[in-house]
Amino acid sequence: MPLRRSRRVSDVAGFTLAELMVVILILAFLLLIAFPNYVRAREQGFARGCSSNLKEIQTAVAQYAMENHLPQGAPIPDWVGALVGNGSYLKNLPECPEKGSYTVTNIDNEPTCNSTTAAYPHTISGM
Repeated sequence: MPLRRSRRVSDVAGFTLAELMVVILILAFLLLIAFPNYVRAREQGFARGCSSNLKEIQTAVAQYAMENHLPQGAPIPDWVGALVGNGSYLKNLPECPEKGSYTVTNIDNEPTCNSTTAAYPHTISGM
């Protein structure tokens, strides 16, 4: 009767600790390179979304001013009530992607957002 050899743990094929550490190191290095680009793209996306909302608000302000025959520089004290609502110029109040808020002072000034950053300003012209 032939003798059976029992398999020991060290005989089983697998990865060594050094090989696993090299793979983890490579993945960490790739993540280190990719993460700042992800953050930058996310911030640019927020700024572009905010700029789009500001353009929409500016268009609504211009339509409101023309239809109500307002002179240049006329203030809009309750711009949300005047521009947003059923049958108004904007269906909903646009939300800033970075949880900021929009401000409209008068007809001549562009609307502004309070969550702007120096690197990615939230303006109508964009970047």
